[in-house]
Amino acid sequence: MTTPAPSPVGKLFAGGRVRRLRTSLGLTQSRMADDLGVSLSYLNLIERNQRPITAAVLLRMADVYDVDIRQFTTADSDRRTDDVSKALAAAGMTVGRSELHEFTENHPDIAVALLRLAESSRSAGADAAPPSPLDLVRDHMLERGNHFDSLDRHAEILADSLRLGGQPLDAAVRDRLRQRHNLHVRVLPFDVMPGLLRRHDMHNRQLHLSEVLDGASRTFHLCAELARLEAGAEIAAEVATAAARLAPADPFASNLLAANLANYWAAALMMPYGRFHLAAEQLGYDMEILQARFAAGFEQVAHRLTTLQRPGARGIPFLMLRADRAGQISKRYAAGHLPFASSGGHCPLFILHAAFEQPTRILTQLAETEGGERIFAIARTVRPQIAPHGGEAARFAIVLACSVEHAGALTYAAHINPDGPAERIGPDCAGCRRTDCRQRSQPPRGVAMQLDPALRRAIPYHWE
Repeated sequence: MTTPAPSPVGKLFAGGRVRRLRTSLGLTQSRMADDLGVSLSYLNLIERNQRPITAAVLLRMADVYDVDIRQFTTADSDRRTDDVSKALAAAGMTVGRSELHEFTENHPDIAVALLRLAESSRSAGADAAPPSPLDLVRDHMLERGNHFDSLDRHAEILADSLRLGGQPLDAAVRDRLRQRHNLHVRVLPFDVMPGLLRRHDMHNRQLHLSEVLDGASRTFHLCAELARLEAGAEIAAEVATAAARLAPADPFASNLLAANLANYWAAALMMPYGRFHLAAEQLGYDMEILQARFAAGFEQVAHRLTTLQRPGARGIPFLMLRADRAGQISKRYAAGHLPFASSGGHCPLFILHAAFEQPTRILTQLAETEGGERIFAIARTVRPQIAPHGGEAARFAIVLACSVEHAGALTYAAHINPDGPAERIGPDCAGCRRTDCRQRSQPPRGVAMQLDPALRRAIPYHWE
């Protein structure tokens, strides 16, 4: 499906983004104006935010330069404006939002540098604890938009080849493991593999899978093992590109990234990019139909949807979070810089946490962040593995969210008015400065608290 034209509602001023695209391509204003079929003076006015960019110019830009026009209509600068505003507030300074927005839109690199400086200051105040390997890997995945094209294409070629045999994917992968790698698959009782889901028995040339895995999970583990055997070079190349970021002194970070990329390749084999992207857009991103069509689990489909960022065939840029009942987030994947892409998501009003109240049912929410950014989200609980009677059964909630401007493409959003009432949410209580939230459990970080013994407010904390 081609990238949809931007909504004609409202005027879009994106001068900073147009200028950054031009300079990144090494073009002069005159050359870009010729490419786009506009006058030099008009392009100059666009870049100076004195004229809005039209839908026709956006579509021409997408065609000429093979870029996703959604990068000009997303709320990245709004999110960054909000982040800079909070960093300044923590330092006791306030700047008007319109002035901040203009600054972050036109000088995004400086804004990011300021945010990193603020983060460094916070780290220094916490004994300068170095980032964990998990944080390093998550940051790298986010920086890449959770998309690794070389792995996608490598898996897609093999998936097309396996499909020619007419077998279901799990049977085809079993045969390939046996015929090419002399590796036989056995499903063993849970009491024979206590605490294990998969084991490679090198001595007996066997791959053991636990019986507690459902069909989609068994297929995934077969594909993950095949990734280790057949996609090692591609995975190693991706790890090598991240070596400088992953602290060479700590090999665990590189090993963790390699494991994540093997899982990425496995999902790409189960849900090949071209077919999966086309199906997702044709079906309005109906999660349960996608599960059935690709013999995958709900969590697997949600994760895969965050990876659809191939130039010329992009899907909706989604955020996926996985949390337990206590609100602890164990998975965080994002195709772009959406709210909670790198932190947050702990607000009790966020639908992620309401999913446990109605297990297995898909819930929807139109939400608005403190900075005014609107998102549409769906959430549902999942159970990773079967547990024996009396055993501890793990259960998690999955949320899949996108900017509200993309919600029209989702079958789940057919009933919503994007400009209608929205649930007002924040990253967490400590990072939110809303003064009227009755769900607040603690005051915002860094505020000067006030207490009047003669008053008992509905909101437990008061500050100026």
